[in-house]
Formats: sequence, C-alpha cells, structure tokens
Amino acid sequence: MGGSSQLISVHPEELRFQFELEKQSYCDLKVANNSEHHVAFKVKTTSPKKYFVRPNTGVVQPWDSCVITVTLQAQREYPPDMQCKDKFLLQSTIVPPNTDVDEIPQDAFNKDGEKTIEEFKLRVVYTSPAGHGNSEDESSLTVSSKQSHSNNHILRNSSIDDIRTVQRLKEERDLAIQQTQQLQRELDLMRRRMNRRSDPGFSLAFAACVGLIGIVVGLIFRLVFSVPSDIDK
Repeated sequence: MGGSSQLISVHPEELRFQFELEKQSYCDLKVANNSEHHVAFKVKTTSPKKYFVRPNTGVVQPWDSCVITVTLQAQREYPPDMQCKDKFLLQSTIVPPNTDVDEIPQDAFNKDGEKTIEEFKLRVVYTSPAGHGNSEDESSLTVSSKQSHSNNHILRNSSIDDIRTVQRLKEERDLAIQQTQQLQRELDLMRRRMNRRSDPGFSLAFAACVGLIGIVVGLIFRLVFSVPSDIDK
C-alpha cells in the first residue's frame, strides 16, 4: 500500500476515525494529480452502508488536487477490540481533457482492453477520543450497572419482607387489644349485675369468674406489650 502512484497520490495513507457511540466521525483524503492528464477517480468501500463519501467520483485537472470527505455514520455498538476490517479502494484513470464528472463513462473503471486503471487501497483505523474509555471500560461499566441493579433488587425484597412482618405484628397486637377490651366490657357488665343481686353464692361465683378474667387480661397485656416497640416506627 503506497502513498503515491504514477497518476495520483493520496494522503493520508489510511482512514482514521475517532470512534464514539451514536456520533458521526469524519476523515479527509487529499487526492493529487501528479500528471499532465485529466484524471478521473472513483471511491469504493466494502461497507457502503456505514460510510458516506463525497465526492465519490470526480475529475482532477493536471497538477491539481481535491479533497474527499469520508463520514463514518453513527454506530450503536463498539467493534470487537476496536478493530475495523473495512477497506476502501480508490481507482483512477485518464480521461479526455475538459471531461466533466457527469460525463465519465459508466465503464471508465472497468479493467478491460488497453485502458490503464490504477488502484490505491486504504485501510480503516478506529481511535478512542481523549478522556474516554475503550470497549473494555464500557463493558466494565455495564457489568457494574447490572450488579448494582441486582443488589437493589435484593434490598427491595428484604424491605418488603420486613414491612410484611411489621404489619403482621401490628395486626396481632390490635386483635389482642380488641379481645382485652371485650373482656373488660364483660367484666363491667358482671359487676353491674352483682350490684343488683345480693345472693352470697352468686357473689362467690362472680368473684371467681372475675379473678379468672383478670388473669386472662393480664396475660393478654403481657403479650401485647412484649411486641418490639420498633414496629410503630
């Protein structure tokens, strides 16, 4: 791969693009006519959908030059190891004087007969912008993001379990309080009935019943207030 030929010279000798995701990149080629003839050129690539070449055909006057701008379209992912296998081919041939670009024959670059077709091959090189990581850094960031998401998912599940436990303890406490209040109302009712009766036997039975209810109420209160206080937080 040389930088010059009999008819033309091309600089630089390779296409270098600063590669960034979702961004276009540009590279200029200077094509110089080193002869006294009018020289037509045509640019081809192995990946025409990835690159935009303007002009991709043209005519350079004797001892003159032109600039070709090659645009790398925005890409959505990094190539493996930032290596590119794309190739460019610049063909050139002599045309009659004062030939306009629209007048170049379609078969001007076909290799047939006595026609001389010179070719210049260019490879493509991707470079990382200054201050940005390469594909390995992007991969590391992706892995780190996935791990963080997994950890957050575990924390959320743990929090949900804790909330459910606290809710269940509160429901059990509220039920115990309701049962205690019900027993207290029944105890008050029995006291009022006792005041309306004077039967000693009844009073003795009532006292025993009240004592039993008192024991039950005490146990319930112990259970209620043994629930950890942090469930109200």
